[in-house]
Amino acid sequence: MKSGKRQQRRGSSTTAKVVSLALCAMLYALCSSAEAQPPKKVARIAYLGASTPSAVAARIEAFRQALRQLGYIEKENIVLEYRYANGNLDRLAEFAAELVRLRFDVIVTGGPTPTRRAKEATSTIPIVMGFDNDPVGSGFVASLARPGGNITGLSILAPEISGKQLELLKETVPKLSGVAVLGNSTEPGNAQSMREMELASRTIGVQLQYLEVVHPKDIETAFREARKTRAGAVLVLGSAVVVSQRKAIAHLASKYRLPAIYPRSDFVEADGLMAYGVSITDLFRRAATYVDKILKGAKPTDLPVERPTKFELVINLKAAQQIGLVIPPNVLARADRVIR
Repeated sequence: MKSGKRQQRRGSSTTAKVVSLALCAMLYALCSSAEAQPPKKVARIAYLGASTPSAVAARIEAFRQALRQLGYIEKENIVLEYRYANGNLDRLAEFAAELVRLRFDVIVTGGPTPTRRAKEATSTIPIVMGFDNDPVGSGFVASLARPGGNITGLSILAPEISGKQLELLKETVPKLSGVAVLGNSTEPGNAQSMREMELASRTIGVQLQYLEVVHPKDIETAFREARKTRAGAVLVLGSAVVVSQRKAIAHLASKYRLPAIYPRSDFVEADGLMAYGVSITDLFRRAATYVDKILKGAKPTDLPVERPTKFELVINLKAAQQIGLVIPPNVLARADRVIR
């Protein structure tokens, strides 16, 4: 009887050892398997911009939201870093070189000048243009359909917009007969815009006066000339210098009591009167899809540059009040956004 109990205990002990060994083997296998798995890839995306963080906050948030909708969670499977020149364009080359040294997976650029500096810094890291006036004219891509290098993204080339801007000025100031056009005629895309304005000016009976703005010091000179020649309003064409000096331009337009229309909403947010143009926020939302495709293996050379599809009219009533201008109801009713 005692012998049977001893055998039973030995059997139980043996079973326990077998179970213990099996559990250890399973745990070891699981640990080995976990160690064998490669670490989860975290994509590193950099933004290179000429403006201040506050000036581009809306477009950056649109970009981040679009990435989230595509399944990218910050600090989990993607890291975003930002370099802002804060209006000091000379710093862009330094920042671009830094981003290349840090080997980011993709560089997203906020305009033509940042794109040029990124292009000069690398021919291998993919560059996604948040927007550009004329990517082909700028020499960034061979064609919109086949970019041909490491750059792709969004174009804002829509010369017909300038004609519409002129028409909006005429509707806003019905007695308007002369408009001063501020900008750099050599900026890619501006020559086409000027041709569209010429056509529109003949139709609505407005005379145009072109005033070159190549350097910041040219801006006040241009406004004085516009006032001297009795221009009734100002139309501002986009360029790196003009964008970086948007607050100064809006201030001078108010000082000289000249209604002004701008190419982008950030001019209006900087106290400008009104803007009609491409929705930059929408372009940055679409830029996220380029980043997604590149991270999944697509090459920039195979991703066609897309053109704008969404346009917006933004009006600043505070700016109108400062120059004693009443915005006609028919113009106000068409605004996508009104700043009061």
